[in-house]
Amino acid sequence: MTLRTLMPSVDLRALQAFVTVCETTSMTEAARLLGVTQSAVSQLVKALEIEQGVALLDRDSRPLRPNAAGRTLLEKAGALLEHAHAVSQSVREASGGGTARLRIGCVDSFAATVGPALVNKVLGSVQNLWMWSGLTPAVSDQLVNRELDIAICTESTVDPERVSQNALFSEAFVAVIPRSFHPSRKTSFIDAVRELPLIRYSRRQTTAQQMERFIRHIGIDEPRRYEFDATDPIFSLVASGQGCAITTPLCLWQARHYLPDLVIADLPESPLARRHFFLLTRVGEWTEMAKILTRHTIASLKNEVAPAIRDAIPDLPPNAFIF
Repeated sequence: MTLRTLMPSVDLRALQAFVTVCETTSMTEAARLLGVTQSAVSQLVKALEIEQGVALLDRDSRPLRPNAAGRTLLEKAGALLEHAHAVSQSVREASGGGTARLRIGCVDSFAATVGPALVNKVLGSVQNLWMWSGLTPAVSDQLVNRELDIAICTESTVDPERVSQNALFSEAFVAVIPRSFHPSRKTSFIDAVRELPLIRYSRRQTTAQQMERFIRHIGIDEPRRYEFDATDPIFSLVASGQGCAITTPLCLWQARHYLPDLVIADLPESPLARRHFFLLTRVGEWTEMAKILTRHTIASLKNEVAPAIRDAIPDLPPNAFIF
């Protein structure tokens, strides 16, 4: 009996191609994610089928789906690929070479505020670093689809059996009103929203959904008139006296050029008046790097970003950040 008989081979590149095709249901999309040609993906999957001695895809279906044999392989493939990745990463770290490539996805306000300090801290241990930003749903999907290695989001509904979710920190909701609105006295958000339109973040944002729960909780029934994906147009309207808004300290710091024309208004106390940040990884992958990023994120926020924000906005509540 030969060693090959005892240990049937599995080409990990071919297995990764097969898994990506199954996840995207498209040879073309799989090729885009893997950074190869469609022909290369097709050849890798075909080689895997020859290696296993059985067809794995139902090529008559559109979109592409695995057949019964393919579904069996797909159930086992994730753990095998994750283990292979962990072994490779450990070998690189043991050799002193560090991680070859790291792709991080973050929500926009995190990338613009904590992101630069975080990048500076991890550059020494990563040969090539990419950082993308976007809305939480898109960033979470990119992680699941293997377009990202690590994601930093405000909330996630991804499958906990596939994705690990570790708490980083939370920040309080804060209300902003125009400085021209009752500038001589401290104003509550409840009073301001009776006179000014409420300018909201788009419902496509996870944070906006959390804010809506808080708004209903404190008894505000303001019709939806203005909503935006980005912080800048919201603050621009508030600064010009067109309305008020609920936001967060990181968003204020992201668009701090509007601070001279904004005032913090009092918000009612509520456990719902916070957004929480989480670091996401696929189960079994990037475990050590996740620990490093968690440590650096909290240190950067606690020692650099939060003090700078408090210096610029002294009216922030005492619990603006909880680590």
